Amino acid sequence: MNPLSARLQSLSPSETFAMAQKSNELKAQGIDVINMSVGEPDFSTPDHIKEAAKKAIDNNFSFYSPVPGFPELRKAICAKLKNENNLDVDPTQIVVSSGAKQSLCNVILSIVDKGEEVIIPAPYWVSYPEMVKIAEGKPVFVYAGIEQDFKITAEQLEKSITPKTRALILCSPSNPTGSVYTRDELKSLAAVLAKHPGIYVISDEIYEHINYVGRHESIAQFEEVRERVIVVNGVSKGYAMTGWRIGWIAAPKWIASACGLLQGQYTSGASSISQKAAEAAYTGNQDCVEEMRVAFERRKNLITKLLKEIPALKVNDPKGAFYVFVECS
Repeated sequence: MNPLSARLQSLSPSETFAMAQKSNELKAQGIDVINMSVGEPDFSTPDHIKEAAKKAIDNNFSFYSPVPGFPELRKAICAKLKNENNLDVDPTQIVVSSGAKQSLCNVILSIVDKGEEVIIPAPYWVSYPEMVKIAEGKPVFVYAGIEQDFKITAEQLEKSITPKTRALILCSPSNPTGSVYTRDELKSLAAVLAKHPGIYVISDEIYEHINYVGRHESIAQFEEVRERVIVVNGVSKGYAMTGWRIGWIAAPKWIASACGLLQGQYTSGASSISQKAAEAAYTGNQDCVEEMRVAFERRKNLITKLLKEIPALKVNDPKGAFYVFVECS
């Protein structure tokens, strides 16, 4: 007899972290391994952010933080959303969590009931369907091939919607393909969703700052769906802060309140020191973000050029993130 709950028995292990663990085990044996599993910048966290964390330690930020995050960080996030995304958001709509992965899970657990469907464009990040399963929802995959740059169309979205559809998870720039939805593509998806007022959009924008096509576009900009969009973001990728574990949502107040209620019962507030570091990331000089983006783009250009020289491979041209999705069939 398996004593684990049925909910847990339905889950698959995180494939990326399983690969990373295997890589670390081999490295411990002295074997030279290139770890291509976890999506993680190889840059150090910028110095001014580390200095802010050291100052936080010296100033005794070693106590519990408010569940939704320090007011100063939430205000800094609101300022970022206004300045970079032209979105007017109140601090009460922000909930800071221990990484964007927790932010995503908070949202899914807050809005998805047993048997409800969540549309996930494929290829997809491995944790999306497992999070839906935790909420006892049903992942519905909509496949987009390399010929459409791995992005679903408005027609595909419309066909995938049923009376049980509760949410759409949209990731742009995309993990694992590097695809980026254009403003017109997002507008066409928003037009479909406008006809279905019971469907929410979970917009994973964690790779926002690693973008090779100009200004980042968010589906939250469209008025017809704005009150049903939950933006998920954080400092892990753009500021090289994966281990600091700071993610956040910008959501309608009732969803933000629900996520705070949930988080208050199982992790409470995120690390106080990490929050002060994240505040420095958003309020400090942004040159470091651009420097890393330029380096990623240079690498992207090189690796795609080399891969395209191999006749058996079909290679996409990523417009963001730090992934290339190669068809080997």
